[in-house]
Amino acid sequence: MLYYLFEYLKQHFDFPGSLLFGFISFRAAMAIITSLLISTIYGKRIIRFLQKQQVGETIRDLGLEGQNEKAGTPTMGGIIIIIATLIPVLLFAKIDNIYIILLVITTVWMGAIGFLDDYIKKFKRDKDGLKGRFKVLGQVGLGIIVGATLYFNPNVTIREKLPTVEQRQILAANPNGLPSQLFKAEEKSTKTTIPFVKENEFDYAHLVTWISPDLEKYAWVIFILVSIFIITAVSNGANLTDGIDGLAAGTSAIIVLTLGIFTWVSGNIIFSEYLNIMYIPRVEEITIYIAAFVGALIGFLWYNAYPAQVFMGDTGSLTIGGIIAVIAIAVRKEWLIPVLCGIFLAENLSVVMQVGWFKYTKKKYGEGRRIFKMSPLHHHYQKSGYHESKIVTRFWIIGILLAIVSIVTLKIR
Repeated sequence: MLYYLFEYLKQHFDFPGSLLFGFISFRAAMAIITSLLISTIYGKRIIRFLQKQQVGETIRDLGLEGQNEKAGTPTMGGIIIIIATLIPVLLFAKIDNIYIILLVITTVWMGAIGFLDDYIKKFKRDKDGLKGRFKVLGQVGLGIIVGATLYFNPNVTIREKLPTVEQRQILAANPNGLPSQLFKAEEKSTKTTIPFVKENEFDYAHLVTWISPDLEKYAWVIFILVSIFIITAVSNGANLTDGIDGLAAGTSAIIVLTLGIFTWVSGNIIFSEYLNIMYIPRVEEITIYIAAFVGALIGFLWYNAYPAQVFMGDTGSLTIGGIIAVIAIAVRKEWLIPVLCGIFLAENLSVVMQVGWFKYTKKKYGEGRRIFKMSPLHHHYQKSGYHESKIVTRFWIIGILLAIVSIVTLKIR
C-alpha cells in the first residue's frame, strides 16, 4: 500500500524521497526491518496470549533428554511468522503482482490448514489433529491453484536469450546497447532450470510431446501434477523438521534467503544476461516477500531458540514448507530443491526408510527392525546422546553448505 501511496505522491506532488519506493532494494530492506520488529516486539504479546489460552504443547514420552521440560510451552507460534510476513508485504510490495498474490494465498491457505490441525489437537483434545487425508487434500488443492495460475496467467512469462549468432550481430552493430536487446519477447513457457547441466533448461511439455506434438496443449496437466508433488513434499518435509528448538526456523531462513538471491538475479535483466540464466519478468517482486519472510523467521528464532519459549506448530511448519515450494516453482528452481532443501529431504527420507524397513522386517521376520534409533533424523542424534542445541547448530551449518552449493549452480554447469 505504501508503494502505491508514494507512487501517487511522486507523480502528482514530486514528494521528496518518494523515488526510493521504486527500488526493490529499499523496499526489501524496509520489509525485513518491519517484520523483525513485528516478530520480536509483538511476538512476546502473542506468546502471552497463547499462554492465557492454555495452548501448551502436549509431550509424548519418547525417552528424549529434556523432553519433559518442554511440556506446556505454547504452540501455534506460527501465527507470529504469518503476521510478521503479511503486514510488511501488504505495506511495501506491489500487491497486484501475480507472484505476490499467489504467495499471500499460499500463506493464508497453508496457515489455515496448520491452524486447524493445531486447534483440533489443543482444543478438541485429539492428539492426532487434522486427519492426514484432509492435510493432503489441502496441499493438493493449493498445488492445483499454484500450477493453474502459473500456467494460465498471462503475466507469468519468461524471456529467453537470442541465439548466439544474433547476439553477436546486435553487439557488433551497437556495442553499448541495452541488455534487453539480447533477449526475445516475453512468452508463456513451461520451461524450468536443471542444476549442474550445461544446457540447463527443460520443458515439461516434452513429457507429452514425445508421444505426439498435438499433446502439447495438455502440458498443463503435467505442470499442475509437478506443482502438487513439490508443494506436498516440501511442506511435509518442513513439518517433520520442526522437532527441536530452532531447527525448522533456522534452516528455513537459510533456504529462503538463498531463494531470494535466485529471485533477485532472475528478475533483473542485467544479472540474467551476465549470468546467462532465464530472465523472468516481474518475479523480482518476490524479493520483498522473501525479505519479510526471512525477517519473520529470524524474529521468531528470538523466542524459538533453545530453550524455546514458543513452538511454531503445524501453523508455522506447513506454511513455511508451502511458501518455499511456491517460490522455488515461481523462480523455476524446483529441481534444485533436493540440494537446497537437503535437510528437509533427509528428514523425510529417514521417516520413509524407518517405516518401510520396520514393516518389511516385521512381515519377513515377525519382528520389526529399525534403521535409526528414532525418526525423523534429528531424534536419532538425540537418542545418540547429542544435545539438541548442538544438533541444530550442525544442521544449520549443513544448510549453509547446501545453500552455497545451490548458489554455485548459477555458474557451474
